[in-house]
Amino acid sequence: MIVKTLLAALVAGLIAGVFMTAAQELRVVPLILHAEEYEVKKPAAEPPAATGGQQQHSSLNRSSVIDEILSALSPVTPAYAHEGEHEEEGGIMFGMSRFSGTLIANLVAGAGFGLLLAGASLAFNYPITLRNGALWGACGWLTVHLLPAIGLPPELPGFPAADLHDRQIWWIATIALSAAGLYLIVLRGEILAKIIGLVLIAAPHAYGAPQPSDISSPVPAVLGAEFAVAALATTLAFWIVLGVISGYLNDKFLKSA
Repeated sequence: MIVKTLLAALVAGLIAGVFMTAAQELRVVPLILHAEEYEVKKPAAEPPAATGGQQQHSSLNRSSVIDEILSALSPVTPAYAHEGEHEEEGGIMFGMSRFSGTLIANLVAGAGFGLLLAGASLAFNYPITLRNGALWGACGWLTVHLLPAIGLPPELPGFPAADLHDRQIWWIATIALSAAGLYLIVLRGEILAKIIGLVLIAAPHAYGAPQPSDISSPVPAVLGAEFAVAALATTLAFWIVLGVISGYLNDKFLKSA
């Protein structure tokens, strides 16, 4: 039964990853490409000093491994957003095109998130079914995307951001606390458990997400707002598809068992 559940989660994740790529192409990608036009114009208006450029390049090299891992975990990938910077070198990785790289990243993310949902359902002894699949997906979206986005909303290329390492630590901590909080609120009936769950969810936001010292950007704020809404809406659809398909496949496997 465990093997069938994990297999169903893997298949559902791959299907959701394909769906996510198509959804990104419709709305998210055009906004990224539009923002990159402003990002390209920035160096002409503000020529960077040679030393500063070298320091920035060095910082990107140090964080590249962690950034690639975290990028693969998110359906809206930072690597995809900034791929245009490296097109002259043959694509985002191994010479692949922007679309191919994003499709692979979304397949990996979909499979990973599908297995995480399945693992959580097995650990909590609360199977994912067609009836509750959308709820499982909504909780996944809240944990990984919406709640962290309160402090660190999806950002377009060219938008100011705090130190990458600080943002990653806050993001991971927020996801962990949000997951624990939602578990206490949704799956536990005690009033005290639900209160503790609310406290856990609110804790990282009370602490505060890392913010940049300079918020100036060549990219219009309205474009950033459109991107945040589009990214969150797209990831919501991704998680609902993931949960519903996982539930449907689980029902099929359970009936045939």
